[in-house]
Amino acid sequence: MKDRCTAILLAAGAGRRMRGVKSDLPKQYMPILGRPVIWYALQTFEKSRIIDDVILVVGRCEVDYARQNVVEKYGFRKVDRIIEGGRERYLSVRKALRLIEEDDLTHSNQDGYIFIHDGARPFVTEKLIEAAYQGAVEEGASCAAVPVKDTIKTMQTRSRVKETLDRRGLYAAQTPQVFFTPIIIEAYKALDERQEELAEKDIVITDDAMVVECMLGRSIKLVEGLEENIKITTPIDLEVARILAENRQSQWKTP
Repeated sequence: MKDRCTAILLAAGAGRRMRGVKSDLPKQYMPILGRPVIWYALQTFEKSRIIDDVILVVGRCEVDYARQNVVEKYGFRKVDRIIEGGRERYLSVRKALRLIEEDDLTHSNQDGYIFIHDGARPFVTEKLIEAAYQGAVEEGASCAAVPVKDTIKTMQTRSRVKETLDRRGLYAAQTPQVFFTPIIIEAYKALDERQEELAEKDIVITDDAMVVECMLGRSIKLVEGLEENIKITTPIDLEVARILAENRQSQWKTP
C-alpha cells in the first residue's frame, strides 16, 4: 500500500526578476497557453496516483484570487487548503507544515510523505513524482536533481576567479523534494530554534533538502530530475516555458 502523500505547492513568490514582462500578475499567475503557470503543476498533482492532497501556498492577499481563478475555475479537487505564505520561502514551508503537524487538514498525514514543489516549475511529471516518492521511501528524504553542464567558478572578488569546481560531482537541485513527514517536521522545528546561530555563521538555507541536511545531518537520496523541469524566474524562462508547453500540450486536459 502507498502511504499518504501531501504536496505543498509554493506560489507565494514576488517574482522580482520578472521585470520587463508587461503584466500586473505575479509570475505564478502569468499565462502559458492561456493557463496560469501554477495550473500545470496542479494539474499534474491532480492526475498523479501518488498525490492525495495539496496545500497551495500563495502570496499576501491572494487566497481568494487563487481559489476563484485557479482552484475553482479549473476544478482542482485535491487542493485541501489555500494559505498565505511568509516573507521568505522557508517561512511559507513552515506555515504549511504546521497545518500537517497540528492535524488541520481534512485527512491526517502524521506518518506519510510530504512533497514540496515550486509553483514556478510547471513541468513536473507524474513519472518524476513517483521516482521522488520511491527515493523518499528508501532514504526518508529525496531530491530531484540534474547534473551541472556548465563549468562552475567561484569568485574571489567581482572580477577575479577564486577556483573552478569539478562539475563531475555537481548537481542542480530541483523540486519536488520529498520527505517522511516526521523528518521534515523535526528538521523545521530545529531550524526555528537555530535561526540566530545560522545568522551568526552566515549560513543561508536555500532549499528543504538543505534544512534536513543541516539540521538533522541526514543524507538525501538524489533522484534523476528533468531538463525541462525548469524554474520560471526571468522573462526568458517564461518564453522557454511557452515553447515547452506547446510541445507537450497534448498531455494536458482541463480537469
